[in-house]
This record gives sequence, C-alpha cells and structure tokens, in this order.
Amino acid sequence: MQILRCPAQLQLLEETLRKSLPTTLPVTATPRLPLFPLPCPAGDSVPEEDPKDYYTNQLSVFYRDKGALQALLEGTEAVTRERAFQILGMQDGLDQAVQEVASARGLKGFPIPPHLPSRLEPAFSIPPSAMPCCRMPPGLRLAPVSPSHISLLNATWALGGNARSRAFLLGLVQALPSACLLGPRGRPVSWSLLDGQGCLRHGYTVPAWRGRGLTGLPLNALGRDLHARGFPIYCAVLPHNTASLHALQAIGFEPQPGTFHMILGTPK
Repeated sequence: MQILRCPAQLQLLEETLRKSLPTTLPVTATPRLPLFPLPCPAGDSVPEEDPKDYYTNQLSVFYRDKGALQALLEGTEAVTRERAFQILGMQDGLDQAVQEVASARGLKGFPIPPHLPSRLEPAFSIPPSAMPCCRMPPGLRLAPVSPSHISLLNATWALGGNARSRAFLLGLVQALPSACLLGPRGRPVSWSLLDGQGCLRHGYTVPAWRGRGLTGLPLNALGRDLHARGFPIYCAVLPHNTASLHALQAIGFEPQPGTFHMILGTPK
C-alpha cells in the first residue's frame, strides 16, 4: 500500500477519484482533509491511542476488485482483533468483504446501510448563486458551530453520548467548516457539520424547532462554503428518516445510486 503525503500526489488522487463519481463520494473529499488537520487536544503532545475508539479509527475505501479490497484489509493494522474500527464506502460487496476479513480475525461487526441523497453533480456544474436561498426567520442567526455546543451535539447524535464521541465531535468542529442557527438565547436550534470523509452527516434540528423549514439554512450556508473550497456536497441519511429525506430533497438534494455502507467493528 502506498501512502500519499505530497500535495501534488493528493491532487492527482482527487482528480482520479472524481472520474468515478458518485461511487467515490466517501473518498473524494479525503485528499482535501489534510488542509484541516484535527487539532491535538493537549497542546503539541500526541494523545494515547484508544483501541476501543471506532470514531477516530476510520477508513474510507474505493476499489474495482473485491480481491484487492480483501488484500488491503488483510494487510492493514487498522482491522485487527485488538482495535475497534469504522469502514465506509459505496461499492457493492463492501460489507461482505469486511465481514469476511473481520470474521477471520475474530472480530464482530454490523452494517448500517443508509440511503445517500447527494447534491454533488449539480453543485459542481452550477455556480453557488444558483443554490436555493432560504429566508431567515426572525430571532435566529447563522454562525459556525462552537466548541461550547459540543455537549448538545453529543447528546443528540444517535452514535454519540459518550466521552469518545464527544472528543471526536470536538475535533470536527475545531478543524472543519460548519454552520448552525442560533436561537434567541444563543443556543443552537439547527446545525450541519462535516465528518472525517467530508460528508454532511452530522445534521440535526432540535424537536421544538422542527416543521419550520430550518434544515436548509445551515445546509445552504455550509454548502456554499464547501462549494467554494472545492468539496463534494453530499450526505448520508438512514432510509427510515423520512423527515430528513423530505427536507433534503426539498432544498435540491438528489438520490444517488448505490448504498452508503458504514461498518463498525469492535474487539471481541
């Protein structure tokens, strides 16, 4: 496996991945993410690795041959008996290949196959000014998500609610673009931020503010920022989350073929 660190190599990788969209959505933004390195929580020191932390031990994969994927997984230290891990991708058979390798190594994992609405192709073929504009309700204002908001984000995230998820969300907020709507008391009522694959997965509107068309406001603001930076604009939503699916489609997101696989492995 070749490790790319040179900016020119990363740019070439990104250009190559874009030729296979939308299948490469979970990895297309990856070459740009080194521009936003996650901050170290303790000054310049390197934190100790947590073998049970599948939030930070993430792999995004794109492959044309299942055998190549299996060889990659078998040859990487990320998928071992001692470490938790998270693998994301959109290829058919990804979940089966990961399960086979994980099972052979004495691991257990489970797939979460969300539906993937995406605005990638139209976003890169039209100017940002063509994206739909939403009217700001009185008493609300747009702002980046703040580290002071992490407790709320962690408590409302389906995979959150623990110290590891809190640290992971804090790193995303400190390093990557985000947007939220602040209510009259300065507390977030709706927000959107990127994950480690440049995916708009961490979006939420608090129950008391739902049904007012607020979802599009932070998404629109963050989408314009991402478009200007050259990021693909996409998100993953569970198929039973009809409210989010309707909200995304109402502001222009279009379903893409394929299934976004998210596979979590935990040490046995």
